[in-house]
Amino acid sequence: MTVARLTGLAVVWAWCLSGAVWSAQIPPVLTQPQESVKRYTGAVGDFDFQAADLRIVLRSFAEISGLNLVIDSAVDGTVDIKLTRVPWDQALEVILKSNKLGYVVEGNVVRIVPLDVLAAEEESRQQLADSRAPATLQVRTFTLNYARATELESLVKVTALSKYGLVQHDERTNTLIMRDLPERLEAAETLIATLDRAEPQVTIQARIVQTNRDSARALGVQWGGRGRLATELGNTTSRTFPNTVSADGRAGGNNTAVNLPVNSATSAVGLALGSINGALDLDVVLSALERSGNGRILSLPTVTTQNNKQAEMTQGVQIPVQTVRNNTITVEFKDAALKLLVTPRITAADTVIMDVELENATPDFSRQVNNVPPIDTQRATTSVQVADGATTVIGGIFVSREQSTQDRTPVLHRLPVLGWLFKRDHSQDESRELVIFITPRIVRSPA
Repeated sequence: MTVARLTGLAVVWAWCLSGAVWSAQIPPVLTQPQESVKRYTGAVGDFDFQAADLRIVLRSFAEISGLNLVIDSAVDGTVDIKLTRVPWDQALEVILKSNKLGYVVEGNVVRIVPLDVLAAEEESRQQLADSRAPATLQVRTFTLNYARATELESLVKVTALSKYGLVQHDERTNTLIMRDLPERLEAAETLIATLDRAEPQVTIQARIVQTNRDSARALGVQWGGRGRLATELGNTTSRTFPNTVSADGRAGGNNTAVNLPVNSATSAVGLALGSINGALDLDVVLSALERSGNGRILSLPTVTTQNNKQAEMTQGVQIPVQTVRNNTITVEFKDAALKLLVTPRITAADTVIMDVELENATPDFSRQVNNVPPIDTQRATTSVQVADGATTVIGGIFVSREQSTQDRTPVLHRLPVLGWLFKRDHSQDESRELVIFITPRIVRSPA
């Protein structure tokens, strides 16, 4: 037995159109051939009922259509409608809706029943089916080849099993164990066959290029001297006070008046002047430094991972850090490495969408504290779509630093021509660049 809703009435009546009789004999009128538009295929005519008995009206439609029509005893009421040039199946549907009626198709007999009666019959049938269901439950096992049973368990339970269904997994054998109605087990088998298949893999090759450029230039000066007026030198002031005088430089010792040398200088020139009797000495030292350097580091890590599975590539060092807590010394290791995390997703167009996380952490030993260097970190997160076998640049991190310093003696460094004797100049230019190239290649399993 088949139970239909009012929205499908035209389809139910269409099979008997060959026996329909109508005096107008007008060919059926079809609506636009779209699935979302209702189609009525009955013969077109005029319908005019005023305070007509509902049961008599329904019997007239049985005569018009040639259907075997049974009207339930609970059907009662009157009909007041006036329709012009309307298909008879549409007119009948309007009458049924107006009186809250439905129908049941049993073979070649159509039974007209109130909607609440149909709902009660359907509920009774469902209760009967529920009482008989446990006796027809079956148990089946499905051993998976590619998918994990723990991942499919909840999906199968929600989408394929009935309320009587039960599913469990055996992790050791990667097997799903199900108990349910036979038709639901067939649906579960179809679903598992669709999901339990070999997924393509992705080989990811990364080219990591790091370049460093450094240049520095410095120029400094040291000079000092000593002059004396003393009796042993025969050049006193001929006064009671002061009779002797001694003047020398005190910046950094060794009679240095201006002490502005270049640290770790690679070049230096010294000049010393003095009198025969030692009454006046003058020392000058010029120091200079110029440095330039270029470096390049190229890494080519390659990794293969499954679709939608994250791959990690790490290259670097771990720095030990000592901590003292409650008089106990512990050592912790901090990562200072180049880390690349990539999660590929293969699309139907044979492209690869990659979620990329990049972190470049390098120790800076020039600024270490208690023999522990700080970690200079650069981080980038992005998502890109790349064709199979194509190469993309996911990002470049460029750092440039220019520094210029000048140490000088107040006021005196402004003297024309001689100002250079009272200052030290230092300039430094440093740049670093990190560029990441990524090439994904899809690796499909043989059919």
